[in-house]
Amino acid sequence: MGPVRWTLLIAGLAAAAVFAGSQIFRVQISEAMFERAVKKNIGRNTAASLGDGLHIYVCGAGSPFPDPMRGGPCLAIVAGEEHVMIDAGSGGVRTLTRMGYPVGKLDAVLLTHLHSDHMDGLGELLMQAWVNGGRKVPMPVHGPAGVEEVVSGFNAAYRIDGTYRTGHHGPAIAPPEGRGGAPIPIAVPAGPGGQTVVYDAGGLTITAYKVSHAPVEPAFGYRADFKGRSVSISGDSIYDPNLVAASSGADLLFHDALNPEMVAHMRDAMAEAGRDDLAKVLNDILDYHATPADAARAAQDAGVSRLVLYHTVPPLPSRALNALFTKETKALFDGPIEVAEDGLIYSLPAGTQDITVKKAF
Repeated sequence: MGPVRWTLLIAGLAAAAVFAGSQIFRVQISEAMFERAVKKNIGRNTAASLGDGLHIYVCGAGSPFPDPMRGGPCLAIVAGEEHVMIDAGSGGVRTLTRMGYPVGKLDAVLLTHLHSDHMDGLGELLMQAWVNGGRKVPMPVHGPAGVEEVVSGFNAAYRIDGTYRTGHHGPAIAPPEGRGGAPIPIAVPAGPGGQTVVYDAGGLTITAYKVSHAPVEPAFGYRADFKGRSVSISGDSIYDPNLVAASSGADLLFHDALNPEMVAHMRDAMAEAGRDDLAKVLNDILDYHATPADAARAAQDAGVSRLVLYHTVPPLPSRALNALFTKETKALFDGPIEVAEDGLIYSLPAGTQDITVKKAF
């Protein structure tokens, strides 16, 4: 037998031995892997190491369409000791937990508007924040007129669950008086430029401003300012001069975006498949979201430093689609443009003009 065959034989025997060993010790190996993962992730608080500044967790960059890289609309802010969530889309609190966000420390939830995809994860969020934080008072939930009905509905739906959790874990862990949410309706002055401060604590100021999302009325965007750093969040809107004015000079703009050509292809495919109902829905949404080009124009007109497209329609299950989604934007905005996905943390350190991005999982 030649040297090459001997080498191949020895390599094959070694591989077989490794495989056999892994099968014999597979329980021990999996147990060690599990214990290592538990030690790494249980109690993980990524916010503790972020430093002084304004930080935005992307806990939901998608839309009602299923997207393997994005849940329902959800952004969460860390600014010093303040923790605020903007919208509570489906799966948001689970993504925040994976990201190491201290859900038990949430101070408030702000809803941009009352479309279901922006608040269908609210019930789970309120439950998790209550039990994980031992809250003694219900979570403040700010939103447009009608937020009272929405929060009351979630409170009612989770009331029985709450009695079980208090009965099981005891009132020290699940205080019955802290369960659920406390609705706080937002009233923004009428007319152009209308805005109002809805959160002001610990140096963090959040201002609500009206955006255009007819027939939804009112619908809000939010601007957060902390130690000279700022981020503006559109919620759902077409190009809106009020959004541009409210976002003026912000470091970062999160703007919803819908690519009409891509959605039109989906609409036509639905029609060809005989799904005229869904084809109409897809046709209806074409005119009440900003296009990526609209978002880029808004960012340029507002003079922001960086644009992040979120609440993206249609789903973008591969990053290879991002170039198609944003193809008309580069000539319209001078700064960086990105397509958000879940798990990203945008950090704006105080005293600098830097913006850093890292993946939390």
